[in-house]
Amino acid sequence: MLRKFFAYYRPHKKLLWLDLSCAILSGLLELVFPLAIAAFIDQLLPAGDWAMTVLAAFGLVAVYLVNTGLMAVVIYWGHTLGINIETEMRARAFAHITRLSWTWFDRNETGKLVSRVTRDLEEIGEVAHHGPEDVLIALMTFIGAFALMLYLHPPLAFITLTIVPVMVWLLAVYGGRMTRTWQAIYGRVGAFNVRLEESIGGIRVVQAFTNENHERDLFDSDNQRYRKTKLEAYRIIAALTALHYMGLRAVQVVVMVAGAGYVFQGGLSAGGYVAFLLLVGVFFRPLEKIAAVVETYPRGIAGFRSYLDLLSQKPDITDAADATPAPALGGEITFDNVELSYDGARGVLHGISLDVKPGETVAFVGPSGAGKTSLMALIPRFYDPTGGEIRIDGVPLQKMTLDSLRKQVGLVSQDVFLFGGTLRDNIAYGRLDATDAEIREAVKQARLEPLIETLPERLDTIVGERGVMLSGGQRQRVAIARVFLRNPPVLLLDEATSALDRSTEREVQAELARLAVGRTTLIIAHRLDTIRHADRIVVIDAGKIVEIGTHDELVARQAAYFAMLG
Repeated sequence: MLRKFFAYYRPHKKLLWLDLSCAILSGLLELVFPLAIAAFIDQLLPAGDWAMTVLAAFGLVAVYLVNTGLMAVVIYWGHTLGINIETEMRARAFAHITRLSWTWFDRNETGKLVSRVTRDLEEIGEVAHHGPEDVLIALMTFIGAFALMLYLHPPLAFITLTIVPVMVWLLAVYGGRMTRTWQAIYGRVGAFNVRLEESIGGIRVVQAFTNENHERDLFDSDNQRYRKTKLEAYRIIAALTALHYMGLRAVQVVVMVAGAGYVFQGGLSAGGYVAFLLLVGVFFRPLEKIAAVVETYPRGIAGFRSYLDLLSQKPDITDAADATPAPALGGEITFDNVELSYDGARGVLHGISLDVKPGETVAFVGPSGAGKTSLMALIPRFYDPTGGEIRIDGVPLQKMTLDSLRKQVGLVSQDVFLFGGTLRDNIAYGRLDATDAEIREAVKQARLEPLIETLPERLDTIVGERGVMLSGGQRQRVAIARVFLRNPPVLLLDEATSALDRSTEREVQAELARLAVGRTTLIIAHRLDTIRHADRIVVIDAGKIVEIGTHDELVARQAAYFAMLG
């Protein structure tokens, strides 16, 4: 895991070395002050030489000025390094999520995904900056301070060293506990976000059923669990900090008393004694830095583990090794004994075989849960069949790259999703490089002009989150305009006009009929009067085709389709 983490430093090697070199130099310059104090007390004060004293003071100020510059570089450019790595990870995580398949999203909650891309990565920038830097500075300062203490007085140096094994043991024990606790915290944050997103997103349902108190109770339960886990983390931090502080201060007292004895015996000068006490502070500072790292490190590592787990998720639907970009599709679709099961146990589609001619309009009808939408979702490969094969123009779907296939398939579903931007942005989502004239033509074809005339900013009106500022029918017409703009050779309409009033539906149906000319169109409809014009109607029940024919043929048979008209 650490090897994977350090791999993110490769694009930023220059920044890393700038940060580390300045940090190391800054840490070593901290050792100058104790030695300067010893020289002041043992040499300059007895000599009474003002000129030399002022000169030495200016030299010390020069050292501090250099160190100030080094510290500024470390703080700014070091954090820049951490932020660059965090930003790169977040971009990679988002790009990976957009490649995952529908089956993966079916099993995962949006709130937890948001948490993994935001909260889980927040601490990584700090660890990326402070981790290597603090450990390296601590090591260099530790060695440098101990070497100077040995130079000043070896016995006192070894007395000071006795605290190190105890501190290492404390850091190892409590560091492991911290890592596990922060992983639990991130899990709680994910659950917390899920509850928050569902309650706010479904606020109309919550208020309609007067379940505000119920939602508050559920939220409070998640909130209290989050509080309990976080308090456990800070209990560990408090224990580690207290033990660390008491251990270091106890050693300082021992060194102070023992050093005084050596001064009384004449084995240590007064300047050396003061310098040694200052070096003890410098010697302990690395241990305090490492303790601080132990507090932030588990958060970053917990977030990085969550990040690696996300990247390890493989999409179920990918380009085959021999897949090639699809040519311009003619629209002949063949379902060859297609089977589908989402969980491997319950079958959704059973032995579906159907040939759709290029340019043909085929409607699928049947009771809810019959498998109509599932069948439609197989064409752009949102799911892959668990048995059988689907071909377009004689080419199996798996032989085409996903991008080239989906660019030639237009979909309008009953559950319309709009982004929170402008009306123009949502229509242009059908083809991002569309001109303003093309967008306006799509608006005209979808019968959106009367709506736009009533809006204050026309096409630049903000539609709100998920298009909340528009009615259901208006959102559906925006989705239809999107498909008009895309102008695909294969068109999938899943209850595309279900939210429209009868008058508007007739108008849009006429436009959809025009759009369907010269392209293959598959329609799912519950209102059977909207698909009378279809070249063929396919009746599906319990995942099987039970009847195929034109409207008149199926009515004449007086079987499944005729019963639905009833």
